[in-house]
Amino acid sequence: MQRATRAGAANGAPKPKPKAAGKGRARADKADGAVARKPGRRLAEVVADRIEEDIVARGWPVGEVLGSEADLIERFGVSRAVFREAVRIVEHHNVARMRRGPGGGLIVTEPDPRAVQNAMALYLRYKGVGREVLFEARAALEIAAVASATERITEEGIARLREVLDTEEREGERAVAEAHTHHLHVVIAELTGNPAMAMFIEVLNRLNEEMILAEIEAGHREVLSVAAADYHKAHVAIVDAIASGDAALAQHRMRRHLDAILEYLH
Repeated sequence: MQRATRAGAANGAPKPKPKAAGKGRARADKADGAVARKPGRRLAEVVADRIEEDIVARGWPVGEVLGSEADLIERFGVSRAVFREAVRIVEHHNVARMRRGPGGGLIVTEPDPRAVQNAMALYLRYKGVGREVLFEARAALEIAAVASATERITEEGIARLREVLDTEEREGERAVAEAHTHHLHVVIAELTGNPAMAMFIEVLNRLNEEMILAEIEAGHREVLSVAAADYHKAHVAIVDAIASGDAALAQHRMRRHLDAILEYLH
C-alpha cells in the first residue's frame, strides 16, 4: 500500500489540500470585533460607546472617515438597524456623523461645547440648585481661575479683557439685561488654559444670569441700573489686578464681586 501511495505521488496524483489558516483567523478577528450586549443597556448604546472610544483612542481626528456603513457593520458584528441607531446616538453627542454617497462613511466631527453646557445647566435646574449652593461652587472655581489667569497672563490676554470692558461700558444696562456681563468671567476662565474650568464657569455664570434676569422680570427694575454700574466697576478693578500680575489682589476683588452679586439676589 505504501508503494502504491508513493507511486501515486510520483505519478503526479493530487495531494490532500491543507486547511486554509486565513479563514480561521478572519473568523477570529470578526469575533474579536463583534460587540457583546451588556446587561441593562441596548446593543446600539454599546456600539456607540465603542465608536466614541475608538475616536478618543485615535486622538479625535476631526474630518477622518472611520469606515463605510458596510465596513463598520461587519466590524461590530451587528445588524444594520442596530448600527444606524448607534449612529443616531453619536450624532446626537456631536461626535461623528454619517455622510451618504460615494466617498461617504462615518466622519469624526468636532463636539459642540454648548450641548454639554446645556445638559449640565438642565441637570442643575432639575436638582433644584439654590443660590447659596450655586455661589459656593462658583466662588471656588472663579477665585482659583483668576489666580491662574493672572499667573499666565500675556499682553494678548490683557487686550481681550480690556475689549470686554469696553463692550460692557458701551452696552450699559443692556449688558445685564441681555446676560453679557458674565462674559468677562468666561474670558478669565479661558485664559487659565484649563478647558474644564472654563466650561464649568460658563455653566454656573449662565445660571446666575438667569437668576438676575428673573429678578428684573419680576419687577425689580432697580436691580438693572445698579447691577450694570457695580458690575462694570468691579470688573475694571479685577482686570487691573490681573494686568498688574497681582494674583492675591485679583482673588480678593473677585471674592468681593461675587459676594455683591449674591446680595442682589436676596
